Amino acid sequence: MDTNTLFSQSISLKELGIENATVRYQLSADELHAITLQSGQGVESSTGALAINTGEFTGRSPQDRFIVKDSITENQVWWGNVNIPFESEAFEKLYNKVTQFLSNKEVFVRDSYVCSDKNYRLNVRVVTETAWSNLFCYNMFLRPEVSELANFTPEWTVICAPSFMAIPEIDGTRQPNFAILDFTKKVALIGGTGYTGEMKKGIFSALNFILPVFENTLPMHCSANVGESGDTAIFFGLSGTGKTTLSADPDRKLIGDDEHGWTSENTVFNFEGGCYAKVINLSEENEPDIFRAIKKGALLENVVFKAGTNEVDFDDVSITQNTRVSYPISHIDNIQPGSIGHNPKNIFFLTADSFGILPPISKLTPGQAAYHFISGYTAKVAGTEAGVTEPQPNFSACFGAPFMPLHPTRYAEMLTKKMKDADVKVWLINTGWTGGAYGTGSRMKLKYTRAMITAALKGELDNVAYENHAVFGIAKPQSCPNVPSEILNPRNTWEDPELYDKKAIELAQKFKANFAKFEEFANAEILAGAPITE
Repeated sequence: MDTNTLFSQSISLKELGIENATVRYQLSADELHAITLQSGQGVESSTGALAINTGEFTGRSPQDRFIVKDSITENQVWWGNVNIPFESEAFEKLYNKVTQFLSNKEVFVRDSYVCSDKNYRLNVRVVTETAWSNLFCYNMFLRPEVSELANFTPEWTVICAPSFMAIPEIDGTRQPNFAILDFTKKVALIGGTGYTGEMKKGIFSALNFILPVFENTLPMHCSANVGESGDTAIFFGLSGTGKTTLSADPDRKLIGDDEHGWTSENTVFNFEGGCYAKVINLSEENEPDIFRAIKKGALLENVVFKAGTNEVDFDDVSITQNTRVSYPISHIDNIQPGSIGHNPKNIFFLTADSFGILPPISKLTPGQAAYHFISGYTAKVAGTEAGVTEPQPNFSACFGAPFMPLHPTRYAEMLTKKMKDADVKVWLINTGWTGGAYGTGSRMKLKYTRAMITAALKGELDNVAYENHAVFGIAKPQSCPNVPSEILNPRNTWEDPELYDKKAIELAQKFKANFAKFEEFANAEILAGAPITE
């Protein structure tokens, strides 16, 4: 049954400490769309999608993301500037403030779940201050059947109050905005920010703790799809590297675009029920699936309309470069039924190398794969996070450090074992710059990247000649169908090859400096995957 219908049951939020609220429970996408328009908080675009502005925050704020330090997390979480501890007592006080703030107000409540594999399903109740935040959760989390709601028992709760501002000196936060996980109360508490991605990433972070610690399942910041022969491909990469775009392949069925689990039964399942895609410079020609998904039910964030119209100008970045759309996965035609895949055969590590050093495609040994997975190199793209105004080289362990509560080597060891057990090929794909660094070179053409990935998936690179990169040691194919051979070796694309050599060593030194904090935990095979700097 389609759950995008009116559901008349109401519920009480007293157990959460929210008193006398007007509860709008399990509203349909159409209802949430209409309420947002009526309240003046959104505008309908020319395609029927709802367009809203998230306010001050148009991206995540990593320095304001905390985990409550308690008996569950104290000896498991890798504490530091990514996983910032928060005191239980301070959380309790702040939680009570937020629930009191939402009392006597209209709130929007949605029961949903995450993890498409029923063996790992986690029920989530979402309480939001705005209708459009609730629409985001309708799109992004999995939607239970109406028949399942009568006996629905939430295991985790997300409470999102964008207009509640913390007082740092009293509440223990850094700023008025915050996103805090409490594994004892099983609550994701968000305030002071309207950026919807904080809700999605809060639950993702929770699963990144729960699945490896309790379920022997590897959580992955990746997209995944399935070929006609039933082979699954996994795409790791941070925002802006092409993860969503490259997994939307007309010849393969999409499992999901961002968050997955890889089980001990060798299956890959989507955490989510939708997609959250960047729409900067979006065009129907380059990304037809995403472009066509922006219709009634989709939620556009921080986009700008063309003058005098309700037509989105996808090239306009005057609000942010991190313009986004969320939509149910059903808006994509070519999806894998049940959002579960089997038989993983290829893994792609996507990086947007702003230095223009890494080859556009290379094949990795298991040791190199583990090294590059732990390194998680890419370039931060302007606007994706608060305070980032221009691209910067960036290392993010496991291609998702901001969401990984455990030490990166725990995830890397799980990945290495699964790669070997399943005999998976691992490829490093540079979707970034060629012919020089950012500002001199140009971005790798999407059609070439697609052609390289297609060739790898079809086995067309299995019997071509390879040459190891002089510094990084990774194997570069010397030919690839539908790709000019001269771009396969990045040194050839630079006007000054000697400058390339110099910059390659500089980048390798950055890799080694970053990896120093992991060395004591890494085995000899992983250490052998490091680049050569002498």
